[in-house]
Amino acid sequence: MQKTKSFLLEWIIQSPVLVTFFSSLVLSLIAVAGVVTVGKDAAFYLDIAQQTSEHGIAVAQAQFNWPWFILLLAGTHKYLGVPLELAAYLWCAVFMAGTCALLVDNVRCRVPAAAWWASLVVLAMPAFNEFRGDILREFGFWFFSVLTLWFSLRWQVAGGWWRALSLFPAILCAALFRLEALLLLPALALWQLPSLLCKERRVRAAQLYTLLILLAGVAGLGLLLLVEVFALPVSRLVYYANLLNPSHLFQSFSAFAEQLGDSMTYKYSRDDAGTIIFFGMLATLLIKFGTLLGPFALLLLDRVTWKQLFLSARHFPLFAWAALLYLLVLMVFFIQEQFTISRYGSFLNLLVVPHVALLLYLFAQRHPRLVKGLAVVALLVMLANVVSLGAKKTHYIEAGQWLSQNVASDSSIYYDDPRIAYYAERGYPTSPPLERALADPAAFRYLLIEADGDEPWLLEWLQQHELRVLARFANRKDDAVLVIGN
Repeated sequence: MQKTKSFLLEWIIQSPVLVTFFSSLVLSLIAVAGVVTVGKDAAFYLDIAQQTSEHGIAVAQAQFNWPWFILLLAGTHKYLGVPLELAAYLWCAVFMAGTCALLVDNVRCRVPAAAWWASLVVLAMPAFNEFRGDILREFGFWFFSVLTLWFSLRWQVAGGWWRALSLFPAILCAALFRLEALLLLPALALWQLPSLLCKERRVRAAQLYTLLILLAGVAGLGLLLLVEVFALPVSRLVYYANLLNPSHLFQSFSAFAEQLGDSMTYKYSRDDAGTIIFFGMLATLLIKFGTLLGPFALLLLDRVTWKQLFLSARHFPLFAWAALLYLLVLMVFFIQEQFTISRYGSFLNLLVVPHVALLLYLFAQRHPRLVKGLAVVALLVMLANVVSLGAKKTHYIEAGQWLSQNVASDSSIYYDDPRIAYYAERGYPTSPPLERALADPAAFRYLLIEADGDEPWLLEWLQQHELRVLARFANRKDDAVLVIGN
């Protein structure tokens, strides 16, 4: 018995990658077990996937301009008989576990002593772990992007055309989830640029550049095939082309700077509006990045850590290039769309996991006692990422059930949150902004809005339009959905 325990302990110690994979699955299971209502993106994907499994892929092509994740869910449901929500959660959990394991293995291959620290980082960092209970395209994007980086490091060690070729299916699969994955192509090119100056590595670098050129051509032909043969809507491609168009980018930035300048009192402040906006946006992204590091942001308070950043970049240069390019992508999006959210920035944090793991390992060598406290905090954050003690949105489900039982399916209904319609098994409709619906309530037979029911503005509005609250559904926090009609 003692020998069995010793063997098991030794196996665990020597298997950080496998332990990380299965630990990730357990964390995802905990997160999903606490889910009551799916997110808006999830309801959107699941509704289209249900229609696609019943009526064919033309439905997905018509309703979403990059439907590959939806087709994966629909195919799993139709051909394997797995319920849609379960299929979605399974795919997301496996993609997430694979991503975590590959990141740890990348660290294990370069700095074996830091592998367990990498496991702690990848399982605890809030940036991406807080989404374990969601159904998102990002999981596939993260997995295949990290798989590309994993293949790249294998090719760097052993070389070979087949290893180089393995990079590109991984990139293309990542791009089927999110087109941003194509930034890995220039990242690979920049990564191997110094090798062109080294006689011993020049031939191998030329091998990669040859394949990069071929892949660019294949990707172009592939997109053309998707558009021409599979009737893929070009709106997604046009959208990305406009985002990256230098003239559009400059116009958006100039217009934004002009708006800020007009709001300023002094002329010399208006002249600096562009600088203020640029560095303000960059600071916003970096602050979000630091916040999403979770407890590992404490490493940045150690001045020695800053000196060791260059050491981590030398160990994981491809991750560093990819992170820099993705930061540029985030800046472009921020300038063009004038907003950013944590989910978009999570990939940046994912790319720095090997760097954070190495820095944490070096920090542990300098501060063996302090790092124990940091590890305990990280474990608590790991649980906090997947265990939610807040009130669940049960009122959406109850409102949807009431709707399905009491209201005809062809009635004109306004949904403040389309998930109510999803739980009423009436799809995922798009509704105008609430202000527009309140201004013209006669356009709808019923209005389902989120409000308390006794607010003065609402009572006045109900009296003005001769409407009343037909039903009220609230969760334990007393967040409520009101059904309003005649």
